[in-house]
Amino acid sequence: GVAEFLESSVLGTVDSVEIIIFILIIGGNLGLLNASGAFAAGIAALSKKTKGKEFLLVVIIFVLVALGGTTFGMAEETIAFYPILMPFFLASGYDAIVAIATIYMASSIGTMFSTVNPFATIIASTAAGINFKMGLPIRLIGLILASVITLIYIYRYARKVQKDPSKSIIADEMPAIRKFFKMDTAESVEVPEFTVKRKLILFIFLMAFPIMVWGDYSQGWWFTEMSTLFLVVGVVIMFLSNMSENEAINTFMRGAGDLISVALVCGVARAINFIMDNGCISDTMLYYASNMVAGMNGVFFSIVQMIMFTILGIFIPSSSGLAVLSMPIFAPLADTVNLGRDVIVSAYTYGQGWMAFLTPTGLILPTLQMVGVTYDKWIKWVMPFMVILAIFAAAMLGVQTIM
Repeated sequence: GVAEFLESSVLGTVDSVEIIIFILIIGGNLGLLNASGAFAAGIAALSKKTKGKEFLLVVIIFVLVALGGTTFGMAEETIAFYPILMPFFLASGYDAIVAIATIYMASSIGTMFSTVNPFATIIASTAAGINFKMGLPIRLIGLILASVITLIYIYRYARKVQKDPSKSIIADEMPAIRKFFKMDTAESVEVPEFTVKRKLILFIFLMAFPIMVWGDYSQGWWFTEMSTLFLVVGVVIMFLSNMSENEAINTFMRGAGDLISVALVCGVARAINFIMDNGCISDTMLYYASNMVAGMNGVFFSIVQMIMFTILGIFIPSSSGLAVLSMPIFAPLADTVNLGRDVIVSAYTYGQGWMAFLTPTGLILPTLQMVGVTYDKWIKWVMPFMVILAIFAAAMLGVQTIM
């Protein structure tokens, strides 16, 4: 009816309130972390200490950003790293592609192989009706192996450019990029100091994630307890940051405000689920879809699901929105071919994460604009890697299917 249709958005938001509160508290924490300068200072300090060991810097930054991606969906936050880190890469003889690959690809690999990412794996698992720890070990293995593959791909290109800058795929654009950043040496870069307080802030924030996993595995925690954990972490960061009361609260609110769209998308997506369920649309789709996949090989089925999520990722760039919208439809299909629903969650993270390397609706265009690299050059460089990554993701799904 009309009344039920109009009420669905409100009901969807109410039904998603625990997820929404969790997202907003995480956003507040990220706002405090960025305002404190802890992460930027840590990366800058690391860059100075690895001078003369250029690719070691690439490896360490890649690992740290990938950990951020797999734990709390670090993505937009990486935009702030380019002005700080680009001169270090230029001074090391690398081009802007290596800088983008180190930072952006690390974030994308981390989110593609999410382990405890609240905006992807946790929300998707919840929407699929399972606990997020199901399938976590295989996704962790995938994260490690995919990171190694990516670093090898970056290393081969970085070494070639370092030996002969003319071999850079953006050789014609590099003079303008150097001019834009106005420096080729790391010594002239102004970065925040990595003080003891900033070290402590970063440590406390990162330690919240293993505590969250421990609480879920052994104490039966869910969104209420996880939200409380990060609320406590946020209060501790406020005290350590030396902000005034008003400044700390406003910073937290701004960070939460940055994720309001993500939170509301969850409510709207859940509203669509209400309409589809109450209107028997979901039942109809599941009926015909289950007939189509009946008797289908499990490995083939999981790969088809990954391809479908890849396509959906173009039109629904929000990982949390896609999870809430699609999981109630796709997850039950796993039951029809005797697969665990965690396989569908993995197919979702792999499919949408893979598309993030290319989709213009995502973060890649702002990233390229930040460093002055054109989209066509990026496509030319990343496409061979994406083929390798697609084959690897399909293989990991196959392994998870037969486990």
